[in-house]
Amino acid sequence: MNFFERQRHARGTTLKLIVLFTIAVVAIVAVLDVVVLYLVRNQPAGTITGYLIAASVGTLLVIGAGMLSKTIALRSGGSAVALSVGAVAIDPTTTDPQLRRFVNVVEEMSIASGVPMPRLFVLEQEAGINAFAAGYTAADAAITVTGGALRSLNRDELQGVIGHEFSHVLNGDMRMNVRLIGLLNGILLLGLIGLRVLAFGGGGRSNGKKDNGAAPILLVALAMMILGFVGQFFASLIKAAVSRQREWLADASSVQFTRQTVGLEGAFKKIGGLPTGSRLDNAHGASQVSHMLFGEGGRSFSQLFATHPPLVERIKALDPAFDPGELQQLAQQWQAAPPNGLAEDVARGLVGTPPPPPQEPAAGRVEPAAVTARVGTLTPEDLAHGAELSARIPVRFRQDASQPSTAVPLILAMLLNAEPDVRDRQLGIARSRIGVDAADAAERLAAELAALAPELRLPVLSIAVPLITARPRASLAALLDALDELARADGRITLFEYCLTRLVSSYVQDAGDPAGRSKPGRAGVAGARDAALTLLAALAAAGNDNPEQAAHAFAGGLAALLPGESVPYAPPADTWRALDAGWADLDAVAAPHKQRLVQAMVIAVRDDGVLTLHEAELLRTACALLHCPLPAFIA
Repeated sequence: MNFFERQRHARGTTLKLIVLFTIAVVAIVAVLDVVVLYLVRNQPAGTITGYLIAASVGTLLVIGAGMLSKTIALRSGGSAVALSVGAVAIDPTTTDPQLRRFVNVVEEMSIASGVPMPRLFVLEQEAGINAFAAGYTAADAAITVTGGALRSLNRDELQGVIGHEFSHVLNGDMRMNVRLIGLLNGILLLGLIGLRVLAFGGGGRSNGKKDNGAAPILLVALAMMILGFVGQFFASLIKAAVSRQREWLADASSVQFTRQTVGLEGAFKKIGGLPTGSRLDNAHGASQVSHMLFGEGGRSFSQLFATHPPLVERIKALDPAFDPGELQQLAQQWQAAPPNGLAEDVARGLVGTPPPPPQEPAAGRVEPAAVTARVGTLTPEDLAHGAELSARIPVRFRQDASQPSTAVPLILAMLLNAEPDVRDRQLGIARSRIGVDAADAAERLAAELAALAPELRLPVLSIAVPLITARPRASLAALLDALDELARADGRITLFEYCLTRLVSSYVQDAGDPAGRSKPGRAGVAGARDAALTLLAALAAAGNDNPEQAAHAFAGGLAALLPGESVPYAPPADTWRALDAGWADLDAVAAPHKQRLVQAMVIAVRDDGVLTLHEAELLRTACALLHCPLPAFIA
């Protein structure tokens, strides 16, 4: 399945889940009503109806309150999920060798895939090998690993695990996973309330005698407890079945990303050969995120409740000749000397390797179908390119992008104009909007940024995104206004300025309302027709100075998007403002139509057969604003 097919599949899976959970809730209400009906069977008909309505409404309110409270608690995104299980945020500038390796691996995949750097967390005290990705969108994603994974896995194995988790980020699994936590909490709360009422009511006595009037209450409480846990039983079955299917897909995606099975297979073998396995000692945390984890977080008495396929089957999918007896041999070997992933890397010469030399971007031909197929995925070539770009970012800029005090000045500096008069105007805007310190820091950085290779600017932005979006909401509004004013300070806006400012704005909006911004589109192209035509015209103009050639490129994109229609090429006077007016409509388009739109975009931008760096940046920006991440290939 490609990205758009996975989106459709995810939407269908979500609808099935909603239907199944609805059936479970209706069944719980119906059974509780039967219990109430039995208790009040001798009452008048009107009284019985009132009791039934009260029982039904009360049950629905309890379930709804449980769902709503958990959903609101996790609404802020992936970081909230990570913190809820006790994970600790990782400083992206860390010099700890194990943490640094983790940061580097994630950074390379982030740059390669065209999504912003996720927030990183560690469950330091967990000795088991495990990890999970959480969030609603790529901009609010968080990846958490256990201390055991960092200590035991070598770089290839860690890359295999992170590739698995990155597939959840790219496939849109995270939104459904977070929603599942809320749904399960609603049903479980019913059982917990029944348990508390039962415990409290069980001690109710008057003068040493049982209070017979409490019997109906106790019976209802008992019914609530049983029904709640029965509901949780079936909900867990649903969760496990869905999770197992997605874990198979994530394993396959990890192999696709890295083009080698050794890393993922090695991680599985260490899980099977070490006594801690993938188990999490925090039982509550393991239960809450069990369907998100890389491996089983606890012990399941039946495979029906297992959220992951059997470990041996996962290894055999990578190596059909695998002998399960090898796990026992590894267990005996590691009893004396547990594996040390970092030491394995040192022995293989992977630590301290100098970065590859800088390479000039070369022209290249791209085909629309091939580019569309790369949306929301990674190839080994993309990953290698991401690693190269990451290695070429100067240490100074990586550190600036990774610190709260310098991330914003760094982005401001990218927009400062070389002309003194324009720059002075820009600095005045920055001082009034952002503050004197940030403006002065941006001015100091601007001269150094001139030496940064053009193709490294958006990768640097990708690293800075988590620090930018974590700022207070009021300051983010001022930042977005400042970026827009800086870009337009000279009376025009360049293609790069537009890409930078709109990417920051989109990521800030995604992180500010992740639940709302992650909703899949359902509209057809007709509702976004004008916006789509403006976008195709802008892409055609970006790649062709000659109006006739631009008109030809526009016609090619139009034929792919709206076959049979004839629309004259008429780019708007202010292309960028016209584009801004249409992004929301374009993002609301359903996955099948987005696929056709992206293909039309590629046709329009590469009509001359060549994709330049500026064209690639605009194409990637447009795809990012449509929540269709495109790998960081450059021409």
